[in-house]
Amino acid sequence: MLVTKKAPDFTATAVLANGEIVDNFNLYENIGEKGAVLFFYPLDFTFVCPSEIIAFSHRIDEFTKRGINVIGCSIDSQYSHFAWRETPVEEGGIGRINFPLVADLNKQIARDYDVLLNDSVALRGSFLIDADGTIRHAVINDLPLGRNEDEMLRMVDAMLFTNEHGEVCPAGWQPGDEGMKPSIDGVADYLAKHAEEL
Repeated sequence: MLVTKKAPDFTATAVLANGEIVDNFNLYENIGEKGAVLFFYPLDFTFVCPSEIIAFSHRIDEFTKRGINVIGCSIDSQYSHFAWRETPVEEGGIGRINFPLVADLNKQIARDYDVLLNDSVALRGSFLIDADGTIRHAVINDLPLGRNEDEMLRMVDAMLFTNEHGEVCPAGWQPGDEGMKPSIDGVADYLAKHAEEL
């Protein structure tokens, strides 16, 4: 269980958003101003994975404007990542997505994040990392279950809200909603106003 702990750091080969292949992509050097989303997926050129990666890519401006960098990772090589990026969506590729893909050929990063399944492929792990490297949110899906990128954006907003205001986010909280003061009185006040909505 990694939530509340520092994200395991790594330096690995990656394909950057501009298509460049680098050997020294470091996680902590690529956390955005306010944090990062690191997500794992099983394999390039598969079925659920492209839908998730393209969905992240379509929302990249939403993450970027919040100061959050998005980083994908699988056990494939940098050459497989590059080839998948260069393959059009209509032909089973992901196109030129706009965030980096990390190559975890020796599977150590997946092990460190406890998402490696049967020493084979990574489960669909998603980790929200605060600016200081602390993991604030994690969710791990089984292979057939695609993740919800909009829910990750909501969790980013919740993290940024709590960081800024020192309040907590109740069930179903959305940006613009009232927070809750982390005290008995704060909870009582919130529930008195919102219990019927929950």
